[in-house]
Amino acid sequence: MNTDSISFQSVLDALTATGRDFPRRYLQQFSDIGSLELKTLLEVWTRVAPSRKLTLLEGLQALADKDTLVNFDDFARAILGDSEPQVRIRAIRLLSECEDPKLAATYLDLLKNDPDVHVRVEAANALGLFVDLGELEEISESIYHRIEDDLLALANSNDDPRVRRAALESLGYSPRLEVTTLIESSLHREDPAWQTSALVAMGRSADDRWADDVTRSLFNDNDGIRRAAVQAAGELELKSARPALLKMLGEEEDDSVMSAVIWSLSQIGGEDVRTYLENLLD
Repeated sequence: MNTDSISFQSVLDALTATGRDFPRRYLQQFSDIGSLELKTLLEVWTRVAPSRKLTLLEGLQALADKDTLVNFDDFARAILGDSEPQVRIRAIRLLSECEDPKLAATYLDLLKNDPDVHVRVEAANALGLFVDLGELEEISESIYHRIEDDLLALANSNDDPRVRRAALESLGYSPRLEVTTLIESSLHREDPAWQTSALVAMGRSADDRWADDVTRSLFNDNDGIRRAAVQAAGELELKSARPALLKMLGEEEDDSVMSAVIWSLSQIGGEDVRTYLENLLD
């Protein structure tokens, strides 16, 4: 971190101050934070108001979304055990691109033991990265299979449905037969939330066996299901879905679904797609 102890003390003072907004110019100081600065930060962290913590983390996330050079991993990892659930959730989100396999064990612990269901959902979502890395052979088989086994056990349990659906979505990257069976059974549930999660998993599978299911779901009346189907069509680059997606450009009323349609068509490609998108841009 490009700061000395005196300037970082100014950051700490601003963080613990009340009645004043935290200066945005200080956000950069949390990137690649040094061990000494992190230690002193954690010593005052319990005195920081919960609302202040959340404002800081929202600012760090916004900066990370804009600037690919900043890295808040060390700070985020250090506060995963914070007493406030929303702080833990935002810390997990700040670590969304961290591929350290050791982090998977932390997420599994949160998934199984955290008292807050929303934190457990976030941990299940975060484990999707490591399922993907395991399938790409970028982490050890033992870690990969442990994650798969734990997510499968959870998805098939009687746990909170929100956590189970997040586990299903993260398992989408896995080619295991049990995952395929789970996706199929989830798609045929009457609950739209389960159908949506099944479509999310399909999109992550890189398996065109789901082409017909995804294409049929493009015409569903439920906005969430339709959006997930559109996203899956783009992720799978389904050329067979192109006519339906092009038709949706002129008929879709939901803005979020329309945005997904445009993105998916850009993934699928084709000269007719280029023409439609250029006309839309005009």
